[in-house]
Amino acid sequence: MNLRSSIHESDPAARLVASPLTVPLLAVRGLRHAYGALEVVHDLSFSLERGAIGCLLGASGCGKTTVLRCIAGFEPLQAGEIWLSGRPVSRRDLMVPAESRHVGVVFQDYALFPHLTVAQNVAFGLRHWDRATQARRVEEMLDTVRLPGLREKYPDELSGGQQQRVALARALAPRPHLLLLDEPFSNLDVELRIDLSLEVREIFKAQNITAVLVTHDQDEAFRFSDEIGIMNAGRIEQWDTPYRLYHEPATRYVADFVGQGVFLPGTVVGDGHIKVELGTFQANIPDDWRAGTPVDVMIRPDDIQHDDASPLLAKVVHKTFRGAEFVYTLQLAGGSQVMSFVPSHHNHAIGEKIGIRLEIDHLVAFRRDAPA
Repeated sequence: MNLRSSIHESDPAARLVASPLTVPLLAVRGLRHAYGALEVVHDLSFSLERGAIGCLLGASGCGKTTVLRCIAGFEPLQAGEIWLSGRPVSRRDLMVPAESRHVGVVFQDYALFPHLTVAQNVAFGLRHWDRATQARRVEEMLDTVRLPGLREKYPDELSGGQQQRVALARALAPRPHLLLLDEPFSNLDVELRIDLSLEVREIFKAQNITAVLVTHDQDEAFRFSDEIGIMNAGRIEQWDTPYRLYHEPATRYVADFVGQGVFLPGTVVGDGHIKVELGTFQANIPDDWRAGTPVDVMIRPDDIQHDDASPLLAKVVHKTFRGAEFVYTLQLAGGSQVMSFVPSHHNHAIGEKIGIRLEIDHLVAFRRDAPA
C-alpha cells in the first residue's frame, strides 16, 4: 500500500530517518488545531508516499479543510508536527512559510485572476523563471491539461471545466512536491465532475504527482484516490484502500458512512457464527464475543441477491430505477428493511414479494452494547 496512517499505526514521523528517497513525502503526526476555544482537529496522524493520491473524506465541519490548510502552511499548529520530504515544516515552535514548502493548492472556486490570460495565470508562479523557460512550461502545462490553443483567452471566456483545468495547470507549473486539492470538482455538473476527476487522476499517475484531495463526496473519493481517511469530529477513524473501507470497516462510524447499508440485529451463536433473520453465517469474531452476545450486522445492497427460487421472501416497499438496475428497499418478515441492487429487467411492483438470498463475502458486525 502506498499510504499509511492513523489510529492503528505507529508514529509516521518516526520513519523519517533514512534518505529522502525512502521516507514518506508527507507525514502528519498528532496534529491539533483550534479556532479559539473550538478544537476542530485533534490527534490526527497519517503519511503519504511519493506518487500516491490520498483523500480526507468526511461530512462538512469534520476538520478536513483545516488539515489541508495546516499542510499548506496557512494555519499554525497547537500540537503535533508536519513533515515534508523528510524535514519538519510545522510544529508549535516552527512554521515554514507557505511559499517555501513547495506545495501547490487547487481551490474549490478556481481562484483564477480575471484580468490575466490563461497563459498569464499558468505562469503566475513562475515569475522567477526566465521568459523562455516560462513559455515552454506554460505550453507543457496547457498540453498536459488538454487546453492547447487557449493561452490568450480570459477566465470569463472559459467553461467551468476549463477554468478548473487552468487552475490545475497553474498549481502544477512550479513543479510542487505535493499538490493539495480542496473540493476541486464540486462546482461542476455531475457528468463533467466524473470525467474531469478521472482525467486528473490519469495526469497525476502519469507524472508521479503526490496529492491530497479533500471532499465530502464518497464516489469522488473512491474514484480518485489510492487510499482514503474517513474523518469524524476532527479525527481519522480509518485510513485504508477504498476496497477495505467498504468491506472491512474498522469502526461502526466508517461502516455507516461508507456505502448504502443497514444494520440488522443478530446474535452470536458460538463456533464463530452469527445468526440474523436472513440466516446463520460464519464470521471472524473477537474471542470475548460469547454465545448470546447481541450484535448488529451491516447488510449492503450488493449482499442481497434477487432469487426467484429462494424460499426467503421480502416485500418491495420502495424502488428507484437507475437504468441498468433497480435499487429496491425490501421489508423482511420480521419488519426490518434492507436494500438490494437488482438488474432492471426484474421490474417488480410496490407491495410484491420477491425471493432473496444473502451472499456476503465480508460479514461486518459490531457488538451492540459497545460504544459508538
